Amino acid sequence: MARHGAVTFKGNPLTLVGEEVHVGSPAPDFDLAFFKDGMQHVRKADLLGKPTIISVVPSLDTPICQVQTRTFNQRLGALGGKINALTVSLDLPFAMNRFCGAESITALRTGSDYMNRDFGKAWGVLIDELKILARAVFVLDAQGVVRYAQVVKEVAQEPDYDAALAAVEKLT
Repeated sequence: MARHGAVTFKGNPLTLVGEEVHVGSPAPDFDLAFFKDGMQHVRKADLLGKPTIISVVPSLDTPICQVQTRTFNQRLGALGGKINALTVSLDLPFAMNRFCGAESITALRTGSDYMNRDFGKAWGVLIDELKILARAVFVLDAQGVVRYAQVVKEVAQEPDYDAALAAVEKLT
């Protein structure tokens, strides 16, 4: 399924591939790669048992994505082990690891959808024209049910941090 005009980039309408994820629905499955002492994977099943926030960015190599990741890292730090926090992009796992190390990003794990873009398609955030992920934030409860979802309408803008964090705090 394609949703034309679901997001814009600098005012230009773009198409998102996949179904929109709705609050109250089970989170779609995923298998993302990350690099830590070798290539590893994180899946939805790995996150069950705790509330989870998933911050989706087009690329950690861009200023707004860096701000989004730093902001969530800073604001989620106090929740420590009470939640799972994940940053997802199509960046290579090595680049994500390098950025997070250089920026002391410790409250968020990374997950790369570079191999087949299944996360982007399943979560309805793959931008067809650009082949990157749209900016989005999802909050899941401990059972993997979506409790908050924001796909940022203008890709060049930041998400609503306060609303996402309020949704996380409600679950902790």
